[in-house]
Amino acid sequence: MKQISWGIIGCGEVTEKKSGPAFSLVDGSSVVAVMSRRAEKARSYAERHNVPRWYTDAQALISDSNVNAVYIATPPSSHVTYAIMALKAGKPVYVEKPLAASYMDCQRVIRISRETGVPCFVAYYRRYLPYFQKVKELVMNGSIGRVINVQIRFSCPPRDLDYNSNSLPWRVQRDIAGGGYFYDLAPHQIDLLQEIFGPIVHVAGYHANRGGLYSSEDTVSAAFSFQDGLPGSGSWCFVGHDSARTDRIEIIGEKGQICFSVFTYEPIALTTSQGRQEIRVPNPPHVQLPLIQEVVRHLQGRSICNADCVSATSPNWVMDRILGKL
Repeated sequence: MKQISWGIIGCGEVTEKKSGPAFSLVDGSSVVAVMSRRAEKARSYAERHNVPRWYTDAQALISDSNVNAVYIATPPSSHVTYAIMALKAGKPVYVEKPLAASYMDCQRVIRISRETGVPCFVAYYRRYLPYFQKVKELVMNGSIGRVINVQIRFSCPPRDLDYNSNSLPWRVQRDIAGGGYFYDLAPHQIDLLQEIFGPIVHVAGYHANRGGLYSSEDTVSAAFSFQDGLPGSGSWCFVGHDSARTDRIEIIGEKGQICFSVFTYEPIALTTSQGRQEIRVPNPPHVQLPLIQEVVRHLQGRSICNADCVSATSPNWVMDRILGKL
C-alpha cells in the first residue's frame, strides 16, 4: 500500500486534536471518510476537517472502495465488532485503546487478524512520544542503576457529570467501557511500564466503590510483578479530594529515582546522589502523530510498528485480573 486512505468510525473528542488531524500530516496518508451514527455530527466533522465523505453506517464506510484502512474511535464495547468487520473486509485497523472491553474480546480480534492476515494496531501512542521515550532512555542507560521497584499513584476528584445519575459518562458504564475510569486511564500506565520492563506476569488487586456516584469501581489497588521478578504496585482513586490529586509513576533504583506523570506531562524528575534534575520534553500538538506515522510506514512496507493487537492485549489481561474479571 502506497497511499493510505483512512475511514474514521466515531467522531468523538479524541479525533478532534489528538488523532484525527495527524492522519493527513503523514506522507502518503489522508482521511477520505468519516462515520457517526448521528448525521449532524458526521456532517459537521467532515466539513470542519475537509473530509470528502461522511456516513451514518459503519458497514457503508468499511465498504467504501476509496477507504483502504479504518480508524476506530468509538467506546470500547464496539471496538471488537468494528475491528472484525474491517479485518474481514481486508482493511487494516487502527483502534483506540483499550483494544476491547475485556481480555477475552481482545483474543477474538487477535484470532481474526491472524486468520485474515490483516494487521490491527492499537493507539498506545505514549510508547512513541518523546516524553516517555526519554523516561525509557533514562532507565536503560542506567541513570538510576538497577531498578528495584515501580509504583503508580493516581487520584482525582469526581467529574461534574459523575453526579448526574440520569446521564452518566460512558466511561463509568461497565457494559460500554469495561469498567470505570480505571479501565479508561490505567491501560496507558500499564502499557508504558510493560514497554519499559517487559510483560507483567503476576497480578492481584482489590477494587471498591467508595463514592457511590455510579456502580462501577472508583477506587483500585494492585500489586504486580514483571517477568524478571521486578515488583510493582498501583493505587487509583477517582473520587478523591482535590488535595490528593496526583498523576505519578515512580521508578526506584539502587542509585536514584525517576518520577514522571502520564497525563499531565510534568517535567521528568531524575534524583541521584548528584541531586535532583528536572527534564522537560515537549510533545507534538497532535499526540498520536508519532504512532500514526509508524502505522502508515508499516502499511507502506517501510517499517515495523509494534503497537499491534497482540501487545495491546496484555493491559486488558492485567486490568481484568485486578478487577476479578479473570
